[in-house]
Amino acid sequence: MGQIALNVAGREYQVGCRDGEEPKLRGLATMLERHADAAQRAARGSTERTLLYIALMIADELADREASAAGGQSATMLTQIAERLEMVASALEESPSNP
Repeated sequence: MGQIALNVAGREYQVGCRDGEEPKLRGLATMLERHADAAQRAARGSTERTLLYIALMIADELADREASAAGGQSATMLTQIAERLEMVASALEESPSNP
């Protein structure tokens, strides 16, 4: 089992990980660090609140991405339904009328 030191919001944390996961954890810490300045200003010096605000900012980004993905899926589904309706309408126009 590996051990890695991660710096987030000016503090160092020792984290255990499986061997080979160190690069991934460093990347995740970099993601956290992107929000550190804003979180520290909002937390006014509280380490716990800083980490909470970082977590909330990342959760907000994730929620936005999930909503965008869901919206994209809905749009794709609507497009498919519209195409099917157009095919049905075309087929009805081409078929002979019943008297």
